[in-house]
This record gives sequence, C-alpha cells and structure tokens, in this order.
Amino acid sequence: MSVKVQIPGPLRGLTGGAAEVQVEALDVASLIESLDRRHRGLRERLCDDAGNLRSYVRIFVNDEDVRFLQEKATPLAAGDTVAIVPAIAGGSWGRARPPRRHGGAP
Repeated sequence: MSVKVQIPGPLRGLTGGAAEVQVEALDVASLIESLDRRHRGLRERLCDDAGNLRSYVRIFVNDEDVRFLQEKATPLAAGDTVAIVPAIAGGSWGRARPPRRHGGAP
C-alpha cells in the first residue's frame, strides 16, 4: 500500500531534492527498506548498525511518534503520512550575549 513520506532538508540530497516521496510499505521497517532501495543511503541515516532507529531521528505516522507505538513494527495503511524528523540540538537556555566587537572590549 502506498504511503506518503515527508523528507527533511538534511536528507533531501539522497532523494534528488524531493521533499516528499511515495513508497509501498506495510510497516515502518518495510518503509525504511523501500526508501533505501530507491534512495541509497537512507537506511544508514535512519538506523544504527544493529538496525534500530537512531536516537536522533524521529519517525511519525500520522503525527504519532513510532517510539510510542510499535517502533519499526508500526503498521502502515494506504494513505498514511510518515514524517522523518531529525532531532535538533544546540542553542542556549540562558540570556543571549551581545556580539563581541573586534579590537576592543565587549
């Protein structure tokens, strides 16, 4: 069954720039395999060497995080929307500092 997969910007180089692709898959595991067959390198970006989803990648099926469903065994239905979302890190919780000026005190 065909599902729509939303591809994040950092992975679009592997999909020829496509922000969205359609694949045939019965569950998240077969979705990852289908994606990798069509767009080599995606599986390595999504899964570790043991085949588990990488900790910094979130996969949502119809806005539900698969970590709280059945992980890679989460079933898919025709017309589902799958979003791949890389975790975002960095930034500061504190007050922002003004930029330093060159050649002098801040």
